[in-house]
This record gives sequence, C-alpha cells and structure tokens, in this order.
Amino acid sequence: MTLDAIRDGILHGHYAEGEPLRQDALADELGVSRIPIREALRQLETEGLVTFNPHRGAIVSSLSLEEIEEVFDLRASIESDLMRRAIPHLTAHQLDQADEVLDRYAVALRTGDVAKWGVLNWQFHASLYAPAARPITMNLVQRLHQQSDRYLRMQLALTHGETRANDEHRAIAAAARAHDTKRACQLVRDHIAGAGRSLLAFLRERRGEP
Repeated sequence: MTLDAIRDGILHGHYAEGEPLRQDALADELGVSRIPIREALRQLETEGLVTFNPHRGAIVSSLSLEEIEEVFDLRASIESDLMRRAIPHLTAHQLDQADEVLDRYAVALRTGDVAKWGVLNWQFHASLYAPAARPITMNLVQRLHQQSDRYLRMQLALTHGETRANDEHRAIAAAARAHDTKRACQLVRDHIAGAGRSLLAFLRERRGEP
C-alpha cells in the first residue's frame, strides 16, 4: 500500500528529515500513479510526518526526540497544576461540556478522523482547566498543545493508542466530577507523560536506537 510504504520509509530513515518528497520520484519508485502518492502525502500530513512548504512542496517533518520529550514533560507538569487549581471551581455545566467534547472525540478516534484529534483533545483539556483562571498559563499550555499537536496525532496513529486515550480521558473527567483533586492531577500527569513515552519508544525502536 502506497501510504504504508511512504510512512515506513520516513520512520526508518529511508527518507531523511527535511528531505523533499517528489511525487514523480515516489510514483516511479513505488510503481504507482501520482494520485495515490498525493493522497498518501496528505494523510501523512495529518499524522504529522509530512509538512507542506510553499516553495519546496511536501517535505519530511523533523522529529527531534529531545523536543518531543521536553514538550510532553512541560505539559505534564503545567497541566497537572492547572487541574489542581481548577477542580474546586468546576461546575456541573463545565463538566457536562467536557463530556460532550469527549463524545465527539470518541467518534473521531473510532472513525480515524485524524485531522480532528488535536482540536478536540485541546477542547477537552481546556474545558477542565479554564476554571483555574490562569490566563497566562493557559496561553502557554495552548502553545504547547499547538507545538505537540502533530506529535499527538502521530502517537495515536502510529501506536494505535486510540482506546487508551479515550479511556484515560474518561477517567480524568470522572475524577474531576468527583472533585478528587489528587487522583485527577495524577491521571493528567500520567496521561500526558505516558503519551510522550509511548511515542518516543516507538520512534526509537523504528530508528534502531536504545
């Protein structure tokens, strides 16, 4: 399959980071027309493995393991603190909104609608953190989410972590509804740190790194 072939080529380093992915060359290499190549590159863009440059076309995304680790570590620390501050002020209406987002997120996960994963993930987390009333911290966290969006999509798509993500989100929402601050904060930290570890382990294995 064209998509699998290009994805594996990127993950195994056959196509180097920052390298242009020429549709004609890929079509010749894989023995297919340009149409499935174009469709595959768009799908890989949603997975975070390919980016489109106005001047160079499709290029292989840069996957810095150090950056991935730092972003997820920062998110785990900051977001668990926001959760701690938010729980005493969460209303039933806000909790219902979080559950409604999770319902839409579950559908997107189940149907493989990768493009929506990052947006709905942020909406869920933001709905729980908003009562903390920490606008500067929220802006920082939103930037971290934007920075890690493609890593999140990559982690879910490549490691097939959809079920785990859904279960962990439901557990966080349940702990928040019970106003169990300690459990909710620990679940947030474990959820984010676990996603980062899962992606790093997957990429290191594909690259043959310890």
